[in-house]
Amino acid sequence: MSAGSARSLAKGSAPPGPVPEGLIRVYSMRFCPFAQRTLLVLKAKGIRHEIININLKNKPEWFFKKNPFGLVPVLENSQGQLIYESPITCEYLDEAYPGKKLLPDDPYEKACQKMVFELFSKVLTNKKTTFFGGNSLSMIDYLIWPWFERLEALELNDCVDHTPKLKLWMAAMREDPAVSALLNEANTLRGFLNLYLQNSPEACDYGL
Repeated sequence: MSAGSARSLAKGSAPPGPVPEGLIRVYSMRFCPFAQRTLLVLKAKGIRHEIININLKNKPEWFFKKNPFGLVPVLENSQGQLIYESPITCEYLDEAYPGKKLLPDDPYEKACQKMVFELFSKVLTNKKTTFFGGNSLSMIDYLIWPWFERLEALELNDCVDHTPKLKLWMAAMREDPAVSALLNEANTLRGFLNLYLQNSPEACDYGL
């Protein structure tokens, strides 16, 4: 992995060259929870990748050729194929690359994970497992996690005080190597949000 902490590319910047053979490129933004989903899957599966950060407050003109909506994440491979929308990028990575499978192979079990994603707060309480997908961490956990990571920065930690199972899940998630490697500190997230809400083009590069 490279360039995760590099400054973002903004309007007027030159587009990056072709994706090197053997890598996949992810267009990201350091504080975007949707892009974090994709980065978690890349990290969890050990996929060799490079990161190009995009300034979402001052987007490069060329980026709209990567995604007409101008949003991250976007995946690009060495053949120039482009994939966007975070759940789609995550499922693609799980199916296209070997190693740890994060989604079940069984169509019914896969559908169950997607249903859990729609109604996660009640489900974990009723389950007898640590993670949403079962006894081991799976795709659904990575898809949900980025919003829980931001609770402290938003001073909303008390939202989970009445749900011991969710608190245990959060603690277990923080111990996962992929999660801990990509963890954003609460103070850093607050600094980003402060600039972002001021519509500052410097928000995406906060702390660099």
